Amino acid sequence: MQPLGRSMASDPAPGNGVILIIEYDGTNYHGSQLQTGVKTVQGELEKALKKLTGERIRIKTASRTDAGVHAKGQVVNFITRAALPLNSYINGLNHFLPADIAVQQAYRMEGPFDVRRRAVSREYRYYILTSRTPSPIRQGFAHRVSGKLDTAAMNRACKALLGRHDFASFVASEETARQKQTVRVVFKAEVIQDGDTIVFNIIANAFLPHQVRNTIGSLIKVGQGKMTVEEFENIIRAARPGLAGPAAPSGGLCLVRINYPVPFEGDN
Repeated sequence: MQPLGRSMASDPAPGNGVILIIEYDGTNYHGSQLQTGVKTVQGELEKALKKLTGERIRIKTASRTDAGVHAKGQVVNFITRAALPLNSYINGLNHFLPADIAVQQAYRMEGPFDVRRRAVSREYRYYILTSRTPSPIRQGFAHRVSGKLDTAAMNRACKALLGRHDFASFVASEETARQKQTVRVVFKAEVIQDGDTIVFNIIANAFLPHQVRNTIGSLIKVGQGKMTVEEFENIIRAARPGLAGPAAPSGGLCLVRINYPVPFEGDN
């Protein structure tokens, strides 16, 4: 199979699309998507692109992240008339971007490409600290929970997430459920313990608003013995908005990677 794009060693042709891999600390942002009157990741990227290219450019993102959620592998794309070599998008944008957003990789696409629609899956991780004392450094990127969690029970509950399900129970309201098609396919869901850190890994074709945070909120209950695995399974089967949760804090969640049918050239 041919790769989706050419690596940053290639020179662009004017008018072609550009794809960027973005990393950001979402603490100071009201999410990835552009909103009026508040700071967003998209807003900062578009301002930096204007300074770099002189054009008003509207970008598309592959996965929308909520306020406070971080990303290691967010993917965005845009069309520009600027005839810049691709490494200029990395160095130039990083010069204009704030320190908590950075371009990690850049690619030139051959023909039209939609980073959202072409993606086959999204990978998220949620970090939980079970340390006896606060950790001022790590708590910016993890949710601290007092006491031990039963990770074996949490993993048994994770098995119920696998496959194709109606995840309506994991959205907050009937209105959201009416606006969204709530069936999703989960390819992987597991909990891994590493010392006093517990990491929840989930891969799905797509996610509903707050789905991952509501999922981890319920899994924490399972780990604390406040919810049985059977009760967790019943929440999935019920497909009734508002049953899961409460939503875990956004700071522990990170978008790790967006997967495509074939990799971008040079993508590791």
